[in-house]
Amino acid sequence: MTESFLHTPIEFLKGVGPQRAQVLKEEAGIFTFYDLVYYFPFRYVDRSVFHLIRDVRSELGAVQLRGKIVSVQELGSARQKRLVARFSDSSGDIELIWFKGVQWVKSSLRIGQEYIVFGKPTNFHGKWSISHPELDTAESLRQKKGGNLVPIYHSSDKLTKRGMNSAGFEKMILQLVSDPAFNVPEFVPVSILKKFNLPEREYAIRQMHAPTNNEILGVCRHRLKFEELFTIQLLLLRNRESTTRKIKGPVFGEVGEHLMKFYEEHLPFELTNAQKRVVREIRLDMKHGAHMNRLLQGDVGSGKTVVALLSALIAIDNGYQVCIMAPTEILAQQHFKTFSKMLADMPIEIRLLTGSTKTPQRKEIHYALESGALHVLVGTHALIEPKVKFFKLGMAIIDEQHRFGVKQRSKLWKKAPIPPHVLVMTATPIPRTLAMTLYGDLDVSIIDELPPGRKPVDTRHYRDGSRLKIFSFVESQVELGRQVYIVYPLIEESATLDYKDLMDGYESVTRRFPLPKYRISIVHGRMKAEEKDYEMQQFVEGKNQIMVSTTVIEVGVDVPNASVMIIESAEKFGLSQLHQLRGRVGRGAEKSYCILMTGDKLSADARTRLETMCRTNDGFEVAEVDLALRGPGDLMGTQQSGALDLKLANLGTDQEILKLARYCAEEVTRDDPDYALPEHAALSVELKRIASNTANWGLIS
Repeated sequence: MTESFLHTPIEFLKGVGPQRAQVLKEEAGIFTFYDLVYYFPFRYVDRSVFHLIRDVRSELGAVQLRGKIVSVQELGSARQKRLVARFSDSSGDIELIWFKGVQWVKSSLRIGQEYIVFGKPTNFHGKWSISHPELDTAESLRQKKGGNLVPIYHSSDKLTKRGMNSAGFEKMILQLVSDPAFNVPEFVPVSILKKFNLPEREYAIRQMHAPTNNEILGVCRHRLKFEELFTIQLLLLRNRESTTRKIKGPVFGEVGEHLMKFYEEHLPFELTNAQKRVVREIRLDMKHGAHMNRLLQGDVGSGKTVVALLSALIAIDNGYQVCIMAPTEILAQQHFKTFSKMLADMPIEIRLLTGSTKTPQRKEIHYALESGALHVLVGTHALIEPKVKFFKLGMAIIDEQHRFGVKQRSKLWKKAPIPPHVLVMTATPIPRTLAMTLYGDLDVSIIDELPPGRKPVDTRHYRDGSRLKIFSFVESQVELGRQVYIVYPLIEESATLDYKDLMDGYESVTRRFPLPKYRISIVHGRMKAEEKDYEMQQFVEGKNQIMVSTTVIEVGVDVPNASVMIIESAEKFGLSQLHQLRGRVGRGAEKSYCILMTGDKLSADARTRLETMCRTNDGFEVAEVDLALRGPGDLMGTQQSGALDLKLANLGTDQEILKLARYCAEEVTRDDPDYALPEHAALSVELKRIASNTANWGLIS
């Protein structure tokens, strides 16, 4: 039977029909037989274990009991009738209760017969009971289950009301895989299956829904995780092949006078070896006319901005314009100021375009951009507006890519007849294994070396009881001429969250550090842009010594004189955000400190985050711990990667499988890029199926 059977609409499965099918589509995303067999259990219950009634405890969850029904009675009124059966074993009694199907259940029960009961017990006034238990004889359980591991499927209220609870899913799936027409074509090449001892696809799927034992289940789960990571890697590699080989980019053949003059006369510091290596990689990418699609990773303070500037000068020397797109006005302004300062003594025109740019200046920028007089345009999403037209755009530098929607970035791509080279920068270090999947269609450059002389930030954790001690420390730092950030997670008091908010904190700080001796800025996201800019500028220029802020200062604020970062309610922040906030200090020559303030009650995850921050300044190590704690989530724009729709694999815990999948995908792509060999025919069909179900944004970076 061909795979067409698997693509039969789900309403044609016996017992489903149009109404149930609609609920399956809405609640579980199940449209076809294929979707149903790939709706895997999220856990299994070992039905080889039996408990005695006297050992029942709520912490056991669902339990399995063996005993006899000793009495049955109907209770309640006609409208609210319930059936109560007393179930007994050698150690005691427990009640079995049914609120639905009372007459049918009553007619099927046999007093004195041995049953196996499975369900979750509850205790009401000291008496244990199980509502709507699964009830089987030993023989019927053997016939129904096969093995001892019972699959448990996710359901919902709407699905359950239609009879599609976990047991309902199990029944539907077993009916489907028992159909003589059921067949799942293999697409992983036989050579890979044999080399790495992977079971065949159909066997693995059957075992996931009706496992023989834990060992076989583990092997089959491993195979299916490999399968989904393998196909994702193949698609990403194919996208990269399409981008770098088939799509042409501008040819930047010259290393011209602007780059050489800046490097020899205006570069403010010696480049690290890592920066030099990355600049060479970018230079080679843009030299040969193939389109560059490169991710530039680097920890806070590693010098990504100067690498971006040197790359921009290569484009300018070859007669092209450059745009730099940032997700926020603050970050765009920071890039504009940095580029303007570094290029101040060079004949390069650079302008800033954001949502708050006034109409007269906007018209000037549009004209200069179209005429070619403007070399570098820095801005926010305002860069992708239809009125923004370039004379000759050759390079797009995108900062913090995951904060932009994919369609937004695609508009930027279309502003040149030949797609501009793309350099994506991120200040959020990404674990290498995660980058391999999220950005597998980009070439990756990593600046893994900090500039010489940069001192690690001393990070410490204090409880609320140490606040007076911390305030005294702040006072001593201000006396030395340093500046201090104090960051809060909220703007106003929340009825549901009991940690400190910005306004309460601001009042406390102003009481402790009064005018005129101390000057304090306050910055948060609800302020008008001009108010925010004024407060920021007061701090940047050193006129104010303390800045009380929300996380709007996470990126885009560079004050070398700031030596202390205090993060209030630090247990409420993610690791990545804590690390980014810490990166606001330690930018000058003086020793800097990050102080993590928390309450006394901390979860295990919160303790791990705080211990990690105090132990290391390495952003990549921080990112690895973050990934292990909470998985990728959507922090890096997982939902934007097109093919990434993981059903079993976990990028935080399945890194070895991911490495194996990448290795195999690279081998296949290198040896047979067009999947022309007979053993790759089924693989080609599967990749086309996946690609047809997902938007391919890989070419947009």
